[in-house]
Amino acid sequence: MNINQRPSLAAVPAYRQGKSAAPGASKLSSNESPHAPLPSVVQSIAEGLEHIHRYPNMAAPELITALADEYNLDPEEISLGAGSVEVASQLIHAVTGEDDEVMFAWRSFEAYPSLVRIAGAVPVEIPLDAEFKHDLPAMLDAITERTRLIFICNPNNPTGTVVAADALEEFVAAVPRNILVVIDEAYVHFDRSDIRADGLSLFRQYPHVAVLHTFSKAYGLAGLRIGYAISPKPVAQNLRKVAVPFGVTDLAQRAAVASLQAADELAVRIDEVVEQRERMLEGLLAAGYPAVPSEANFVWVAAAERTAELETLLNEGNVVVRAFPGEGLRISSGSVQDVDRVLAAVNSKVQVASL
Repeated sequence: MNINQRPSLAAVPAYRQGKSAAPGASKLSSNESPHAPLPSVVQSIAEGLEHIHRYPNMAAPELITALADEYNLDPEEISLGAGSVEVASQLIHAVTGEDDEVMFAWRSFEAYPSLVRIAGAVPVEIPLDAEFKHDLPAMLDAITERTRLIFICNPNNPTGTVVAADALEEFVAAVPRNILVVIDEAYVHFDRSDIRADGLSLFRQYPHVAVLHTFSKAYGLAGLRIGYAISPKPVAQNLRKVAVPFGVTDLAQRAAVASLQAADELAVRIDEVVEQRERMLEGLLAAGYPAVPSEANFVWVAAAERTAELETLLNEGNVVVRAFPGEGLRISSGSVQDVDRVLAAVNSKVQVASL
């Protein structure tokens, strides 16, 4: 028996999770935090275990209130999802219809094109410029009457590059007001540049801006899946309509609230990740690899035809990374030991070549 299936899904690849690593190896393929959960977060989760036979509160009043207080927002402007990727999916479903266009830079977050196609919309990929940054003039030129939504991943995944504040504001101001500009700030906590664009500032200034945040990266809650959108109230209302019911668990809500209360402890950890990112970048460059300066918790190596060679070299050094065949590799910033392994692996090649 042949079951009827949706033909358009043939163009949608299954999401490719970062490769797992053997015990003892460095898993730097998924941009995860190298730090174990904070004790206060673990305690909050443990206190909620006795209630897991009950459905979570979909309104998440404690977390929504905490976020509203943190950013001086109206609670009605905040909506939750199972990670920022699920909130991105909500935005696409809430804003687009069949054959509407969703624009984003490419390469950018790997899930964007699949999420767009799953929703029945059309992905419009605009190549990055020569410096692996968003080509904003090209994106403006590509807007059509069918454009409904534009993603700006800032810092960009997987290249780690950023859009400067003045350039992003100029872009947002030029986009027609009936098109939603979504600034995906999943990695914003790691940005130490002096040109950083502030998505929340643009949200407050312009009526067609939304911002995505996640607890997966800087807060270290990747395994609990929780993120949120800050958007105009009418958009936020529709996000709640298309959200998966009970998609954000009570344990995830508890962990997020506890993490917001532990900002000072987390700031120390974030600084450590940034320090190791910079050490890894310098080491890769010194070894002759075309690493790109990053403001995220990873480094992009534009290895092109040498991608497979470098991935093999790192694997031999007990390091697992995210490779994009023919383009480059993304190496997450891990612990001191993780970065030591990366640098030992790339320098072993240099030493062999010099013999």
